[in-house]
Amino acid sequence: MEESVWWAKSPVLKAYHDHEWGVPKHDDRQLFELLSLESLQIGLNWELVLNKRAAFNEAFHGFDIPVVAAMTAADLAPLLEDVRLIRNRRKLESIPNNARAIQQIQREDGSFDAYVWHFTNGQQLINKPRRMADVPAYTALSTAVADDMKRRGIKMIGPTSAYSFLQGAGVIDDHLA
Repeated sequence: MEESVWWAKSPVLKAYHDHEWGVPKHDDRQLFELLSLESLQIGLNWELVLNKRAAFNEAFHGFDIPVVAAMTAADLAPLLEDVRLIRNRRKLESIPNNARAIQQIQREDGSFDAYVWHFTNGQQLINKPRRMADVPAYTALSTAVADDMKRRGIKMIGPTSAYSFLQGAGVIDDHLA
């Protein structure tokens, strides 16, 4: 397997690498889904999250931001028992919380897309690393993004998950040269 896809060892990972990772996204719903999946992945395997993606889309109403923002503790209770999901209370509770934070960002910045892309002045950062070992786990940019997201009320985000989010959103393209 090529070094560029060394981590894409399964069909679901290969499809994600080939069709989503590093591809610029500008749809608020897609960005919210990605942020949610990245927060669910913390401490876990990305393949596990991708394999549960359909169930999370069902549980969180297709990541429709206003609908998820309106979810209550009573709405989340059955999700904690759903074996198709990652049943971590803090992670599940972060998703409606983050939808509400994104709604505030949309009011302040016009869209979540505008907010996410303003960190790079709307430009994709194409790094062209020579080896996967040259791809960092986090950077000053991802630290700034994580810090600002936290300041705005987004939960379950740190420099490493922010870097992964930026890669998945296509803000950063770390495909090998």
